[in-house]
Amino acid sequence: MKPKEIIKKNLTFSDAPRFGLAFDRQRLNDFVFAGFSASASWKQRRWEENGVEYYDDEWGNIWHRIKNRSNIGEIYKPVLSDWEDLKNLKLPDLAAPERYQKAQQVFKQNQDLYHVGTLAFPFGICRYMRKMEIYFQDLYLERKKIDELHDRITSLLESVIEQYANIGADGIFFCEDWGLQNCLMIRPSLWREVFKPLYQRLCYKAHHHNLLVLMHSCGYIWEIMEDLAEVGINCFQFDQPELYGLEQLAVRLRELKVCLFSPVDIQKILPTGNKELIRKEAKKMVELFSRQNGAFIAKNYGDFVGIGIKPEWDQWAYEAFIEEIEKIE
Repeated sequence: MKPKEIIKKNLTFSDAPRFGLAFDRQRLNDFVFAGFSASASWKQRRWEENGVEYYDDEWGNIWHRIKNRSNIGEIYKPVLSDWEDLKNLKLPDLAAPERYQKAQQVFKQNQDLYHVGTLAFPFGICRYMRKMEIYFQDLYLERKKIDELHDRITSLLESVIEQYANIGADGIFFCEDWGLQNCLMIRPSLWREVFKPLYQRLCYKAHHHNLLVLMHSCGYIWEIMEDLAEVGINCFQFDQPELYGLEQLAVRLRELKVCLFSPVDIQKILPTGNKELIRKEAKKMVELFSRQNGAFIAKNYGDFVGIGIKPEWDQWAYEAFIEEIEKIE
């Protein structure tokens, strides 16, 4: 069975012959991810003042960073520093067909792999357009303006999803970090009121075009998992599954019929450098999420420096996953 077919079965609880794999550095990988190209009608500006670098993005936000100390930095001036600017806001040409030509080539060159198009969802975009601390206030104080902005962004993203469907994507992947260490970032009731309808629109658009939906979120989002499954999220990409307890999470995802896409926990397990513990955790994940639930995809974490681990620690996890696949085969 081709990797594309295996991953589709993992994502849909359809008795896959094995769990999926997504490992870099010439290791086994059932996926190919691709995003839209840079706009031909926009060129980024960069300049420096007193050791601080400034640059803009295609949404119109201006960022600043201390050189050699930060790769991205923070928002300096959001595009909507005043709500009066909303009526004249020009959105980027994210849905221009020419921006998907390279992604289409990537997909064509990897026919047997599962094709995933990447994008952002409304929260991941709009929080920068106002600055995050102001944006959270807007959810209460400027609801009419926020709803208008969300609607415009969501309509644009629906067009992005259509473009991915047109070039042969099998699914879409987005990142929205909604969780803190032990709770949601906002009240669950507010999330349901403001964001759930937006997710429902975007997931409906994806499913209408036969695309499955994979969502990354850091932190603890237990309180809205059922809502996310209800609107059509097919897979949670968690990097810290131990926040929930593996056994409890396995039961929950089986009930919701949502796949887990995860490395060995990057907070509690991988950074220990304990080979026995890392290998044990990998095998436990296979037992709980693949053999019992039938819906699991193992992966590596892409930033070793960021979480303070060595490449060989990551390799221990990979080798343990491979051993489990060899048992199946």
